[in-house]
Amino acid sequence: MQLIQGKWKIMIMYEIAETGTSRFADLQHHIREVSHKTLTNQLKELADDGLIERHDFQTAQPHVEYTLTAKGQSIIPLLDAICDWGDTHIDHAQIERSLCDE
Repeated sequence: MQLIQGKWKIMIMYEIAETGTSRFADLQHHIREVSHKTLTNQLKELADDGLIERHDFQTAQPHVEYTLTAKGQSIIPLLDAICDWGDTHIDHAQIERSLCDE
């Protein structure tokens, strides 16, 4: 649980899982509420914990892509199970945003 602790980590992982590869700007576009600094920190923590890989292409234009590692991919079914449980047991009026539907 400590590896995915943080307000945005699960959403970041879902977004990367959905697209396969995501750039920083794409993540920031899809997770509009997150600040630049927080997204940077959460991505660094996920990479340090081995859940995502950061690929820096070292080009003149900054080009960094993020992908899930095998370890990160293995967590997605668990997160799906938690989403399914929430859909069944939580009043939908109390849910601001569901990751299960995205």
